[in-house]
Amino acid sequence: MRPPKELRVSRDRSLLTVLSPDAEPAELSAEMLRVLSPSAEVQGHSPEQRVTVPGKRHVTISRVEPVGNYAVRIVFSDAHQSGIFTWVYLHELAAQKDAKWQGYLDELEEKGLSRDA
Repeated sequence: MRPPKELRVSRDRSLLTVLSPDAEPAELSAEMLRVLSPSAEVQGHSPEQRVTVPGKRHVTISRVEPVGNYAVRIVFSDAHQSGIFTWVYLHELAAQKDAKWQGYLDELEEKGLSRDA
């Protein structure tokens, strides 16, 4: 997977735009990136350990740090920073954005959780 041409954080820090060399630009919300973080804290070490993270509607992106040639670490306003977003994972999030977001919303409803803190 080729790296994006550019990653652009919006002025209000609520969106990450991924500009890929071979795809349309994709806007990913800070909230979506935070709740679908690839970190072990969120994903667990197996599918059964995966956590549904509530209360992140207003989270923002504090900074984006390169990790080698293959990924970035996104630091969020709630201090979460352990997820390494590979180019492959960012592409997957962009390509499946609507389905992944709806899956998250369905999980919240199923568990009686809210996007608000």
